[in-house]
Amino acid sequence: MSMTAVLDARRHLDYGSRVPANVLRRGLATTIPVSALPRASSTISVTMFVLASLAPSLLPRSALTQALFTGVLAAAGLGILVLARRLRQVLIRPSASRVPRESVRLPALLGAMVATAWTIVIADHWQDSLRQAMGMNNVGPGHWMQVIIGAASTFGCLVAVGAAVSSVAHRLGWIGSATTAIVLATGLQLVAGPAVWEMMSRSYSDSNDLVDVSLHRPMSVALAGSPPSVVSWESLGRQGRRFVAAGEQSASIRTYVGMNSAPDVQSRAALAVSELERAGGFTRSAIVVTVPTGSGWIDENAAKGFEERFGDDVAIVGLQYSYAPSWITFAFGRSAAGESAAALFEAVADRIAAVPEALRPALYVYGQSLGSVGGSAQFADAADLNRQVCGALWAGPPAGSVMTDGATVLANTSDPVVWWSPDLILHRPDLSRAVRDAPIPQWIPGVTFLQAGVDLVSALNFPAGHGHRYGEEQGTALPDCDLSR
Repeated sequence: MSMTAVLDARRHLDYGSRVPANVLRRGLATTIPVSALPRASSTISVTMFVLASLAPSLLPRSALTQALFTGVLAAAGLGILVLARRLRQVLIRPSASRVPRESVRLPALLGAMVATAWTIVIADHWQDSLRQAMGMNNVGPGHWMQVIIGAASTFGCLVAVGAAVSSVAHRLGWIGSATTAIVLATGLQLVAGPAVWEMMSRSYSDSNDLVDVSLHRPMSVALAGSPPSVVSWESLGRQGRRFVAAGEQSASIRTYVGMNSAPDVQSRAALAVSELERAGGFTRSAIVVTVPTGSGWIDENAAKGFEERFGDDVAIVGLQYSYAPSWITFAFGRSAAGESAAALFEAVADRIAAVPEALRPALYVYGQSLGSVGGSAQFADAADLNRQVCGALWAGPPAGSVMTDGATVLANTSDPVVWWSPDLILHRPDLSRAVRDAPIPQWIPGVTFLQAGVDLVSALNFPAGHGHRYGEEQGTALPDCDLSR
């Protein structure tokens, strides 16, 4: 066997590589134990991404979530390295006389194992500190065994898929691969994408229309959807029905208008004012314009807080602008939140202006998450906000998307929504108005952005006061109206 063949075999030996068995037997028989190990650069790249996946998170992680994140990130690290090698081979012709440095493979692998084990110990302590702060049980060895097995399985599957794609691309060549990629991308954009979107939209619409038989139509005249209401019970939507049904035992007024209640946003806003008028909302001491989240949800904790804050002498009014989850609406239809909030606020404010000054109810505006984005969009600055309302409260406002000046802000330091934005890649988050509810992780450029992104998935799976969950303080924290303004 020639020296060139031996060097070529050594150069390509890596994760998932396939070196002919006869080459190994005849040319590398004396170096199998070392040469069979991954290259040092591969080990270092994969390990760095594994360590990044184990960096401190904002919220406790399940074994499944951590395993998937670690496996995907490790595969991404290897994929980036492989692409860099291929690009180098295209731009710089490798020298046949260059001998791979196999002597560092074993030390690199041992170092990676030690670094990973030590990082798991640190991650275990961090996870336990988060769980203790949130009243949860600590993780144990079984948790990390599941993480290791799940991450290795995920990594192996992704590497196998990557190898298969690479093999196909190699056979097709550059022109064939580029053509195939363009065809697939075009098909995804023109056919598969719209089809999936249509299917998801239909699913969300059907869910919005589905009437939960466990919810009973309210009989109180103070609630939307009741027999004397000008808004039908069926048109309120799934979240609207939940909101008004929960107020049956309260003396407050709950008005809600769903997307099916009227054909457009202006007519829905006018209908909301008519419903407030019918229920006697403009005779209450306060009216809270509540901007729902993307699905139309209004937090019951906030509603109870409003009722406690004003002793039930309050009218709460909300207007649905979407039936899709908040993350979809935030990404593709954020303007709908602002348009709906502005239409409702202006309609209510105009009607209040017609009430004699001595009898006018105090006007407040509230929004949680995407609702805070829509609620704040209608105010130019803090002076404009303070001039138009007695107070505004934003709970869990998305980072960089909400005007917080002049408003009361509720934010948990463990809430990934108030951390996550592209700015987090290179800059520390602004937590000056957040309440510390759990240990705060050290900001790491790029890594913290990824960690917060993963935490978004489970942000609502925790008790009020942690993650993206807030309690009755959403209502009780509303400020008094400054009558001197």
